[in-house]
Amino acid sequence: MIVNPWGSELIQDYERLIKNFGLKPFSPLLLPNPNILMRRNAVFAHQDLEVISNCIKNKKKYYALTGIMPTGNKIHFGNKMVVENLIYFQEHNAKTYILVADLEASATRNVSLEEAKKRALDFHIPAYIALGLNPKKTIFYFQSENKKVMHLTYDFSKKITLNEFKAIYGIADPSRILSGLTQAADMLFPQLEEKIPGIIPVGPDQSPHLRLARDIINRTKSSYNFSPLASIYHKFTPSLDGSIKMSKSSPNSSIELPENQESACKKLKNAVSGGRKTLEEHKKLGGIPEKDMVFEMLKLHLEEDDKKLEKIYNDYKSGKLTTKELKEIGCEKLTIFLNNFSRKLEKAKKQTHNLNFITFN
Repeated sequence: MIVNPWGSELIQDYERLIKNFGLKPFSPLLLPNPNILMRRNAVFAHQDLEVISNCIKNKKKYYALTGIMPTGNKIHFGNKMVVENLIYFQEHNAKTYILVADLEASATRNVSLEEAKKRALDFHIPAYIALGLNPKKTIFYFQSENKKVMHLTYDFSKKITLNEFKAIYGIADPSRILSGLTQAADMLFPQLEEKIPGIIPVGPDQSPHLRLARDIINRTKSSYNFSPLASIYHKFTPSLDGSIKMSKSSPNSSIELPENQESACKKLKNAVSGGRKTLEEHKKLGGIPEKDMVFEMLKLHLEEDDKKLEKIYNDYKSGKLTTKELKEIGCEKLTIFLNNFSRKLEKAKKQTHNLNFITFN
């Protein structure tokens, strides 16, 4: 089973991923006050989360880290899921890092370092702040400016063979090899300052990077003795056409951030539904929420209140709530979300000069 973080293959069997990659099924009981992604089974797997749970419960030091790939001028709801899980750990006292993967953007997406930096400061970092990240409690850095990460990358290159890299990623061209090793270096960079456990929230397409980093930890015990690197995995946000992953490559079936509320609601109203063929049949048999993409958006992103979501589910399943009414609820919630995001984004753009960036000599 090959998972390629740079490709377009989709993970359709999460249980198979857990089995093949040595993951553990996630339970919200592992963490205090789990967020909606954790409560609603969007987070499906983990590695070494018990270590982080112990840190939270006993107020021990740990860190949480994610990266920004500054290649476009929009993000999507998949990015939102990463940010939400990062925020969860930030709110539970994790030392929080965000790296700007400008070197990887240059190597794999042909974006210059100058352009990557501009996009990160003008949009991507403000977007993460608009989604709730606390900039005052976040440490930022650019890959290209971090010599310690570069040194780690070269050290790590001696710990992995070409065949092992191919086995993890399925491909092994030079730019991907450098990017994978640099990502491992990014994940472990905070431990150069202090040997504390770390956690990386990711989607399943990023699992190869975690596998490589964990292999490197085991192979560098004599020289670095890194602490455990934990991870949690969230499912993809389904596309509005019913396929497994919302993607910017299918603009009519995905909602971007930011996006005009009229176009977003139009997409939502054309989304695959779990309704029956006729209104009479729907009221008699009820809808199928599990197949309805608007309900999925409500579950993952737009309805925070569990009791309200449960009522929507039961009303739809019983036929009391029609598909048209469900889409009206979804559009109303989406409009509020998009308006709030746009307002917070403009405010966050004015804060970039005060960000806590690591400076390197």
